[in-house]
Amino acid sequence: MAIASLATLTVSPIPSLSDEINQIRLDTAKIVSEHIIPNEEKLNTPIDSAERQSLIFELQTYVKESNLWAPHLPVEYGGMGIGFLGHAYMNEILAWSPYSNSIFGVQAPTSGNQSVLIKYGSEYQKKTFLEPTIRGEQSSCFSMTEPDNPGSDPRSLQTTAVKDGDEWVINGRKWFTSNAVRASWALVMCRTEEDDGEGGVNEKMTQIIVPTDTPGFIIERSVPVWGHTGGSHCEITYKDCRVPLKNQLGREGSGHAAAQDRLGAGRVYHCMNCVGQMERAFDLMVKRAAERKVHGGMLEDKQFTQGAVADSYMDIQASRLMTIHCAEIIDSGADARTEISAIKIFVPNAMHRVVDRAIQIHGALGVSGDTPLAGMYLSARTLRIADGPDEVHKILIAKNVFKRHHDGMSWDFGTL
Repeated sequence: MAIASLATLTVSPIPSLSDEINQIRLDTAKIVSEHIIPNEEKLNTPIDSAERQSLIFELQTYVKESNLWAPHLPVEYGGMGIGFLGHAYMNEILAWSPYSNSIFGVQAPTSGNQSVLIKYGSEYQKKTFLEPTIRGEQSSCFSMTEPDNPGSDPRSLQTTAVKDGDEWVINGRKWFTSNAVRASWALVMCRTEEDDGEGGVNEKMTQIIVPTDTPGFIIERSVPVWGHTGGSHCEITYKDCRVPLKNQLGREGSGHAAAQDRLGAGRVYHCMNCVGQMERAFDLMVKRAAERKVHGGMLEDKQFTQGAVADSYMDIQASRLMTIHCAEIIDSGADARTEISAIKIFVPNAMHRVVDRAIQIHGALGVSGDTPLAGMYLSARTLRIADGPDEVHKILIAKNVFKRHHDGMSWDFGTL
């Protein structure tokens, strides 16, 4: 590949990991540091830019030739088949650039939809909806959050799906449906009413696949986020939207369980993504401090700078170890709800602190678009709300701790 090289990412083998996963981490780091980071300026051009599209195709081809495509998918579906932990460790490195995941075939929200369809989808759904996304012919969106109901309580969702003959009829409003503008189909969380008319409990939530060209699927607007317009987080109205009953994902009432499967693993991936971004922010901060001369000396020699470096080092290490511990618990099959909530709170907040320090060390450059720091800062703040606000997760942690206490046990911090 005729792409400039820039080595900024140092990765060493981890003794506790297999030779295969260590090699994957090394190979991933080489591509990210030598081929993606040096081209971030080109990748930041408009999405329909011919130069950008050509570069992405070239990079994706190289990733596929390196056997690093789609780490979230099993081998039989064209992925790497490295499992949950392997993907988590790989994600730490991919996160050094905001463009890596899509180049490696992990494009949210389609990647999450793919994993859910592999587990819950029928053969018809896999052939019609899953396989085209794997081939890159389609993308998708996940439509769950509603403007009139708290996203922290999915059981309060009001979008309904009612059976009429051999069809589901869907009515409701959603927003922050990411990628809706480009999606070929949406995975929609609905209340499926029972004969008693009562809905809104876990057992009455169902996910239904809705092609975006279905009559009644109406994109009202792209929701501005942090003052930026023209993005892909859409508000959607479902108005008498009819789809076949066979578009129901899994059994009726399994929607909440499918969402939790998606969100539990997703929170670990998000947190490892935060860790990788923190590592890059830390690297940029150290480089800036080592090169910047201020008030008669180097910035690295100033005590405030040294304090920022030390505090960020501790935040990153704590975040990384907490996330890996949580991933190991999930991988073991044990109940990881408390640990998932803990990392969901701690890691984005730590990222917010780490990136904030890096911005401060960079001065005016830190808030400009000339570094990835501004984007990281907004991402960190958003993650304190996305996938459940901090406050809800704190309540869950406390409930679990008190339940254990009332059962006559202390909290065992050392167990998986």
